[in-house]
Amino acid sequence: MTFEVRPLTGESWDALAELFREGGDPRWCWCQHWRLRSKDMAAAKVPELRERLHDQARSTEPPGLVAFDGERAVGWVSLGPRTDFERVERSRVIPKVDDRPAWAIVCFAVSSTARGQGVARVLLDAAVDYARTRGATLLEAYPIAMDAGAPINPDAAFTGTLPMFERAGFRVVADRASDPSSRHQRVVVRRELESA
Repeated sequence: MTFEVRPLTGESWDALAELFREGGDPRWCWCQHWRLRSKDMAAAKVPELRERLHDQARSTEPPGLVAFDGERAVGWVSLGPRTDFERVERSRVIPKVDDRPAWAIVCFAVSSTARGQGVARVLLDAAVDYARTRGATLLEAYPIAMDAGAPINPDAAFTGTLPMFERAGFRVVADRASDPSSRHQRVVVRRELESA
């Protein structure tokens, strides 16, 4: 199946909003979990979070990419300069590897009706290309470390899985990117990007 990937803009907002209303984490966080400090996220209400993402969609720097099957949004990936993600920047759990400017891929959402069709993989490839065209020279992410083919609850895989990132040329640069008590261990992966 072929999916078209477009940056989130005011024109694609309604389609993404429909995807997020399907349920799961996007329905309540509107992809602001990583963009806000913990205390600000805890204090925010859903309508405010939705409006924040809507404002970001209308900005000059789209906050992510949307995968379409025809005119229906079936997937989403959030990315941007690491400095855009306050929770990552202030995290005591996700280690800052060095001071090099990096872009970050922080989450994916795929429609339950499109899972298993390669939507996340298409979004990841598009995210790499998009970051490169925006001048990024380094891209990092925080996927779940798991064995290829191991079953996982889709709600736990919102940051992607290590095998998916490894297939896309990323390598592990830090082993710990989640709370030690968490059932799912996250790691920090990076990929150097050649100039566009």
